[in-house]
Amino acid sequence: IIIIIIIIILNLVSNTSHAFITTYTEINGHAIEGIPEISSVAALDGRQIDYYDSEIKMLIPRQDWMKEFISGDRFKEYTEIRERVQQTNKINITVLMQQFNQTHGVHTYQRMYGCEWDNETGYSRGFDQHAQILVQQGVITMYKWNNNRAQLELLRQYYQHECVNWLQHFLKLRKVDLERGTPEVSLLQKDPSSPVVCHVTSFYPSGVTITWLRNGQEHDEDVDLEELLPNEDGTFQRTSFLNIPPDEWEKNQFVCEVQHRGRTFRKILTADEIKSNNSKLLIGSLWGTPRRDPCLKHTNEKTPTSWPATASDVTTGATIKQALGKHVIHFFV
Repeated sequence: IIIIIIIIILNLVSNTSHAFITTYTEINGHAIEGIPEISSVAALDGRQIDYYDSEIKMLIPRQDWMKEFISGDRFKEYTEIRERVQQTNKINITVLMQQFNQTHGVHTYQRMYGCEWDNETGYSRGFDQHAQILVQQGVITMYKWNNNRAQLELLRQYYQHECVNWLQHFLKLRKVDLERGTPEVSLLQKDPSSPVVCHVTSFYPSGVTITWLRNGQEHDEDVDLEELLPNEDGTFQRTSFLNIPPDEWEKNQFVCEVQHRGRTFRKILTADEIKSNNSKLLIGSLWGTPRRDPCLKHTNEKTPTSWPATASDVTTGATIKQALGKHVIHFFV
């Protein structure tokens, strides 16, 4: 029998809310060629930051800013946590095999745990998810874990304090790296009859001002400033549309002026400066994406959609949410 939980890590939908999530996979039994016995992945705000498996026997950074952390003082402490959890998972999969009376074959055990922290309100909570299936053996394990008060208290302490501390530490490292970057400013146009777009991307933090100048004077007519959007790497992007005919900007000098962290960047609107669908350089999929794509909007929703919404609450010192037939899940608020 194979016990499997499928993990989907989604970006949190709030710019002020951050998540640090670690996922472990362990395979017990006959070795599968090309698949390590043990592997683990950590993600910050839905983006992978490191990787480890039992074949390479070392932690591999997946972000440039993680290389600085690996050479620092806290790397040993961080690695020891991963190793301890792996040993715990080995015990868990052995116990589950005994409960299911399955001592042969290939068995897969997966676990996902982590914490969420809001940098504006200070609100935080943690969660710990284990694979389970809707059979009596799974129910027994769930009740056993949920009634282990001592273990729950240890987990509560970890998720309320240590996990959040690691999350904040990684956010600081990422922030330093992101702030080294420079905003990229481009002038784009779908076709000659379309508005000219001043597209600003790869900037951090999110505060940016985009202004159109006409012959040196601020021009706010026929201008449409779009909403701020996040990039996958933690930076941001924003666009401003200038809705004027080509002969207007050919007879006058229009400049897109961008201000970010005390620095000013300018792009003079000329035919040579504009990138279009006919340009050799294609900018992502800007022209294939609606200007206001609802899929890209962010809200202040506090609960990631990857967490079960049908769980019931049981108060036992910490808050525990159970999803029978799907996972055993502990929430620590």
